[in-house]
Amino acid sequence: MKCPICYFPDTKVVDSRVAPDGLSIRRRRECLKCGFRFSTYEEIELLDLVIVKRDGRRESYSREKMVNGLKKSCEKRPITEDRFKKLIHSIERDLQRLKKTEITSRQIGQMVMKNLKKVDPVAYIRYASVYESFKDAHEFRKELNKLIHEKK
Repeated sequence: MKCPICYFPDTKVVDSRVAPDGLSIRRRRECLKCGFRFSTYEEIELLDLVIVKRDGRRESYSREKMVNGLKKSCEKRPITEDRFKKLIHSIERDLQRLKKTEITSRQIGQMVMKNLKKVDPVAYIRYASVYESFKDAHEFRKELNKLIHEKK
């Protein structure tokens, strides 16, 4: 890990702790040249996962794309940053459990909706309306009714 001050390529880890979210590790590092101390965070990253799009194209899994889509759905909702991180980790954990190197975008969308429904029903409906491409208010109402009946 390069020092962010002097760019010396070697640092040592002086302390490691589980981060407050419980899903990453916070490492305290010290530059071996200038002595500057800084923190880094280590998280699980899905590697070698290929997404098969609806039109047949293939692309590498992008956590950033999923996070951006979920942020739009959760906008102005009472979801804490910690809860949002746990949501992302839950979805990625579900992806890892499949033990596959290829997955369809449809499967990812279903996993996202399953996890989002548990966190916030309004964010879920927002995501579902885009993901399922609701064509009119009738389709929107149909999904809302399903959600309402599940809560009873």
